[in-house]
Amino acid sequence: MTMKTEIVEGWPQGHEIRILISDTDASQVNAIRRALIADVPKLAITRVDFSQGVTQDNKGEVVESVNVLPDEVLAHRLAMIPIPTNLDEGLVFPDACENCKDVVEKDKGCPMCQVLYTLSARGPSADSEEAFKSVYARDITTISDPVFDIHEEHKDIPLTVLAKGQFLEFYAFAVLGRGRDHAKWSPVAAVGFRPQCTAVLDKPKKAETLFKLGLTTSDGKPIDAKLFGKDKKVTNINHVMDIEKALHQVGPGTGREDAFDNAISMEPVDGAFVFSYETDGAHDPVTAFNMALNELSQRFTELKEDVASALA
Repeated sequence: MTMKTEIVEGWPQGHEIRILISDTDASQVNAIRRALIADVPKLAITRVDFSQGVTQDNKGEVVESVNVLPDEVLAHRLAMIPIPTNLDEGLVFPDACENCKDVVEKDKGCPMCQVLYTLSARGPSADSEEAFKSVYARDITTISDPVFDIHEEHKDIPLTVLAKGQFLEFYAFAVLGRGRDHAKWSPVAAVGFRPQCTAVLDKPKKAETLFKLGLTTSDGKPIDAKLFGKDKKVTNINHVMDIEKALHQVGPGTGREDAFDNAISMEPVDGAFVFSYETDGAHDPVTAFNMALNELSQRFTELKEDVASALA
């Protein structure tokens, strides 16, 4: 039996997505979840070279390379900024790079396996009325291909604050990695799945306890008897999930549970799951999902070859 996947109607929404996976079981869906978190390649800043010491700016003012954050904390913030990742650009992992795989760690890095960024910022000038200046991700400049520029939506990520007489300069190096090695290389968050269900209206009169609350679905439709139709069932995945949330209003501890009396039940669909997650922006959700499937396919192909070789 071949697993089937289908993007739920109305998704993706921004970086979030829901995918219906059918003709499968929980173990296979969980393998996809783990692959998304741990195996999908992603770019992240992994090394930062900070300028140190005291210097003069172009106005003759003496400035020092200090700010409110230690370099280690600032480097961690830089590592967590989502870096646009497009493997079609030909980037490879440092350990697989023909130029770098045989050199020592500190010397690794070339246009084939890393993306270079820089930042140069000064605090307010001595005669400025402002006491501090904030530094944001938008202040980072890409030295490599502009395709790796920080996305507009991430440019307001704050990095640090500079006071008068302070400056910040660095070069930052981003390379491909996987989430299993560090969280900065994990492209997804809030990854989960649940059985696909059908909402069944078992007791229409009792269900009025819920319907009279005036709740609506995520697309604005009233949660009432009409939503269930003549067959008294809701199969639309988004609406079913909306009803599941609404049932918390008539569940234990609400004071309405006796009047509601389990008037609506959820019937699982055999072998089907609703898979949901969001990306950090390094990949779009569909690309991340396809990359996870490719990683799993490659892994099991290699395992099949190893087993065949061992039994030969």
